[in-house]
Amino acid sequence: MKNDNLELYKRHRPKKFKDVIGQSSALKSLASMIEKGKTPHAIMLTGPSGCGKTTLARIIANKLKCNKHDLKEINSANFRGIDTVREIQRQVGLAPIHGKCRVWIIDEAHKMTPDSQNAILKLLEDTPSHVYFFLCTTEPQKLLKTIHTRCSEVAVKSLNDGDMKKLLSNVLAKEEKKLPKKVIEKIIDNSEGSPRKALVFLHQVIDIGPDENDMMEVIQPPSLKVDSIAIARALLKLSCSSKWGEMVAVLKACDLKQAESIRRLVLAYTQSVMLSGNKGLADKGFVILNAFREHFYDCGAAGLIIACYEVVVGE
Repeated sequence: MKNDNLELYKRHRPKKFKDVIGQSSALKSLASMIEKGKTPHAIMLTGPSGCGKTTLARIIANKLKCNKHDLKEINSANFRGIDTVREIQRQVGLAPIHGKCRVWIIDEAHKMTPDSQNAILKLLEDTPSHVYFFLCTTEPQKLLKTIHTRCSEVAVKSLNDGDMKKLLSNVLAKEEKKLPKKVIEKIIDNSEGSPRKALVFLHQVIDIGPDENDMMEVIQPPSLKVDSIAIARALLKLSCSSKWGEMVAVLKACDLKQAESIRRLVLAYTQSVMLSGNKGLADKGFVILNAFREHFYDCGAAGLIIACYEVVVGE
């Protein structure tokens, strides 16, 4: 039965591998491990926020026939450091209550304290045969190297535009709803490859009514367009290494969290300038379009800053 009170990203969370959109490499690797009966007892799922790390961990647990009573999820916000690890140590020796194994999913594992990371090493090295640990993290570099060596790492990636469109189309069909094409495109632009973020946006507009402008206003953060135009104008104006300081000042005044959305808006603004026939800005516009042609889904703000540096300072 459909629970209309749940947010869309929770209501449509995949329950099986076949329901997951994108992530072909991760799915192939995990399915192979499970089918061969060689599932590692410690798996580290890495990748951007909102792209399905915890969802995949839950699906693996289900594939291993772990009963819900034997599945423990530890959120970093509730992680009590070494005391939490000691509590796990007390429980790992216990037999499963109903299923075939016991599973611990540790979200945002990189937030574990140094002491708790060191304490969990022993568990990862000498894990009982009926116990599995799945560490989910957006910042694997903050975990001890010795933790990495004890885990099989599986990378989860941001979705491309095609997969995002498929996701939204599937959810809209299940919800028996329709949205204008421009609204769907705007959701994809602002979600930066995150299925969770896309479904949060979709939840905000799905019942807003027929006014397309109202939907676009909800999806579009008010400051994003202003920041993007400021960056585009600075790029068109500034040139040579002595001007990089001015570009830095513009970037620091902007919110760079939605780097991919900024990239697209900078491209749109620059394209409009070039098509206006302004010959004085044509060459600079070409340089901007070239520097911003690749998406920033994976590199985020760093990719945006690199592109700006290429435009202003050059080689």
